[in-house]
Amino acid sequence: MDILGTALHDYFVKGTAETLWVHNSYGEDEVMPVDLFFRSEREMPDLELKALELCSGKVLDIGAGAGSHALILQERNFNVTALDISPTAVSIMKQRGVKCAVEQNIFELEASDYDTLLFMMNGIGVTGTIIGFTNFLQKAKTYLKPGGQLIFDSSDISYLYQEIQFPLNAYYGEVAFSYEYKQQRGKWFKWVYIDQTTLKNIAESNGWHCEIIMVDEHDQYLAQLKML
Repeated sequence: MDILGTALHDYFVKGTAETLWVHNSYGEDEVMPVDLFFRSEREMPDLELKALELCSGKVLDIGAGAGSHALILQERNFNVTALDISPTAVSIMKQRGVKCAVEQNIFELEASDYDTLLFMMNGIGVTGTIIGFTNFLQKAKTYLKPGGQLIFDSSDISYLYQEIQFPLNAYYGEVAFSYEYKQQRGKWFKWVYIDQTTLKNIAESNGWHCEIIMVDEHDQYLAQLKML
């Protein structure tokens, strides 16, 4: 059931969408504004614009959604492939003008020769857990040329535990989400947010140089990892 894809389709076709709910494992339900996936360059925050500036060479935009970041890179003459697991999202990207949009699970991708792996809008969370993220850092090396880079944003969500207890047997940034749209609810999926200290420790232990490029007013940070 492609819940997010349905919401994207409605917005793409009608210019509006009904409420896209995001259920989570840590608190009250939240609303995901669907128009965020269709932003123009001038509507994007500085953190995302900086991420696009850091891209180099052949780029793989992972979890590309409606293709907004891929379109900007394409306009800048990058060789960019936009990857998403949603067939509806891939169809929308193609209709919006993304030249290379592929329906593919990043964890099933075969070895390749990209220069940049790009995850925007907390997209690195798709690795699910700290162990999943650690394992992905090893797999990512097979997707990149020597000296390649991984660019993503994440945040420290310790603030969520001001009134509730930290998890006893798991990393506190490991959560779960479920989308709901038009009274149709999808399955729960794991997601991870990584604090900067944990990120640096894991990256350096797995053969990556990690640099925090910027931190915004919401304590969301932009990280650039390069293979050592």
